[in-house]
Amino acid sequence: MDRRIKKTKQALNQALFTLLDEKPFQQITITDIVTVADVNRGTFYKHYRDKEELLDSIIDEVLADLQKAYQDPYTHKTPFSIQTLTPSMIKIFDHVYGHQAFYTQVIKSTIRPSFQNQVCDVIRELILNDFDYSADSSSIEPMLLTSYQAHAIFGMIVFWAEESFAHSPAFMSEQLLHIIQAKNKIV
Repeated sequence: MDRRIKKTKQALNQALFTLLDEKPFQQITITDIVTVADVNRGTFYKHYRDKEELLDSIIDEVLADLQKAYQDPYTHKTPFSIQTLTPSMIKIFDHVYGHQAFYTQVIKSTIRPSFQNQVCDVIRELILNDFDYSADSSSIEPMLLTSYQAHAIFGMIVFWAEESFAHSPAFMSEQLLHIIQAKNKIV
């Protein structure tokens, strides 16, 4: 992607999140977005049909990055095992920290109703696709287990955002690893 196009899209993305801090998505206009981004309407329409397409583009980009961050430990360690997992391998909190404005809006539910569930669904699908639970827990329904885990991870993200990201991503990764290890000792 051309640097100018990338810079323009970043300005539009940032403008949308700046405006979301001030008012609900439904009340934001294209004029508001281009004014804050300091671009003209023609530039906006060169890239997006409407504000919904801008939002969809942002969501697609962030969720793709979430997938990449979640899968990072599994792609660098073969064979992967929870016992060999280290805090530095957990990248999901680095991802969230890099997209603080997005997750803050997700948690406030200013983007779309039930968008939190969409994020949890993505995490659940990642967990479901990455592990074979049949050997470990034949009596546990995989969809229930993965839903539980996805909402637990999202709960940590919610807590962290509500605390204004006071902890570092490394601290959050350490805490998640401690929780996983404690859960494995209980089971």
